[in-house]
Amino acid sequence: MSVLTAYRRLLRNGPLVRLLGGEFVSSIGDWLYLVALLVLVYQSSSDPLLLGIVGAARVLPYVLLSYVAGVVADRFDRRLVLLVTDLARGLIMLALAALQAGHGPLAAIVGLAILATCFSTFFGPTIGSYLPSLVTNETELGPANSAWSSLDNLAFVIGPAVAGVLIAIGGLTVAFLLNAASFGVIAVILWRLPDPKARPRADDPTPSAEPAASGIPGTPAARPAGLPLRPLAGLALVDIGAGFALGGIGILTVVLATRQLGAGEEATGYLNAAIGVGGLLGAIASGLVVVRSRLALPLVAGIVIFSVALAGLGLSSSLAVGFVMLAVASAGSLLAEVVSTTLLQRIVPPDARGRAIGTIQTVGTLAYAAGAFALPILAQGLGTERVLGGTAVLVVAAGLLGAVLVGRAGDEVADPQLATAAQRVAGLPLFAGIPAFRVASTLARGSTIEVAAGQAIIRQGDPADRFYVILDGSVEVTRSEQPGATPVRLRRLGPDDAFGELGLLTGAPRSATVTAETPVRLLALGGPAFLDLVTAGPELAPRLLALHRPAAVTPASPVPAPA
Repeated sequence: MSVLTAYRRLLRNGPLVRLLGGEFVSSIGDWLYLVALLVLVYQSSSDPLLLGIVGAARVLPYVLLSYVAGVVADRFDRRLVLLVTDLARGLIMLALAALQAGHGPLAAIVGLAILATCFSTFFGPTIGSYLPSLVTNETELGPANSAWSSLDNLAFVIGPAVAGVLIAIGGLTVAFLLNAASFGVIAVILWRLPDPKARPRADDPTPSAEPAASGIPGTPAARPAGLPLRPLAGLALVDIGAGFALGGIGILTVVLATRQLGAGEEATGYLNAAIGVGGLLGAIASGLVVVRSRLALPLVAGIVIFSVALAGLGLSSSLAVGFVMLAVASAGSLLAEVVSTTLLQRIVPPDARGRAIGTIQTVGTLAYAAGAFALPILAQGLGTERVLGGTAVLVVAAGLLGAVLVGRAGDEVADPQLATAAQRVAGLPLFAGIPAFRVASTLARGSTIEVAAGQAIIRQGDPADRFYVILDGSVEVTRSEQPGATPVRLRRLGPDDAFGELGLLTGAPRSATVTAETPVRLLALGGPAFLDLVTAGPELAPRLLALHRPAAVTPASPVPAPA
């Protein structure tokens, strides 16, 4: 799909556009608040140490509450979670405005700021798992993430600038009130957005009625939807490396401006502006690549660009070169971040996205705090050139290893014939209610095979190794009640019927023999890939097991055979 086509489709998605616009307004308000808060604390105490403690205290809730926030996002209506937490933060902003206007105690101001951050921790896991429910097609995921990141970085540029104007005219109270108003704007938008559970996506089949659990003695309970641990660990590793570097850069800008570049303390502001400008450019650039079916190359490209520019920053001797290097580093970091987010949304089941994002947010925050603590100390002893060069190597190592762990998860298959077959099978009623992209990408790990008439595909008593879906032709299912007995014909299966899953689910040998009645073409999926498919949605395993209830086993039944 072309970039223009992808973004035209995105702009036609009214609910998604309204959400992104509302969050953009809210992000501007957040930056107004953050700048105003730091100025207010410093004006009230004139103590840089207290300023640092407030900054650290705002990070701590992300470490302690991010996973909890992910669990909440997975268990409750994500739209309502965003709505409740935004309203809570809006009320806190009103309280801060009242304290500022009435010259209230500093301890109360700091306490409310930390409380606001506790509610803020719910935003990342919730918006990251809610946004995919508003796209009408999986191809909109990447552009939606790119658009959100672009708007967020634009807010990073606009918010502090507006805050500077307000502070210059003595408008700290107005800054808090404006942030409260921004929460009101997004709350109204969220309230009017559709319920994602009642809004089927265009690439998902209409969910069918949930089948009852199997009544067969000895069959296992439904496998819960699980997390794809290997690719998730890879994405976490990418985030850890980038977070560590970014945490250090946020503190080292003062050292770079004054000592290495010799541009004075005012250059710190220019370097921070470079971070914002580069982030905005990187977010926009990501929009050109996230429409690709394979995202491994853009992920690695973002990591390499970030690392090379980071090393170049350590070698910079002028403010102009340092500005460019920092902007490029920020752009590479944002490119990798948007691609990583899109991959996570592709490969993690919808009911587990909150926990996945919460986990990565926790480890990323810890890495950020570690970088902010360690890199300035190391730079004092080793010099910024060596420290930034070593950090660049660390980022590349973590990023490349992470990309290897991610592998081809979330990619579309390159074989057009297999891709077509996988897309067709993903639309069968058997997989209703499960994201079609997840089903198709897992099925694409299989292969298409052709079997001549009269040839046995699976034999009763053999170990279960593969799951099959008939693309063309028909098969006969037979079973012998005891060794040497004449096989009994159970049924005939045709196109779009499936067989071979029961043994994979239970670990038991094949319970029937399946023979090609006519020449057949099959989509065959290996055992490990099939079990990954089962974790795509909690409804699939019970549905498969329910197909083998005794009442369903009749010669005329058009459902998978008990093999």
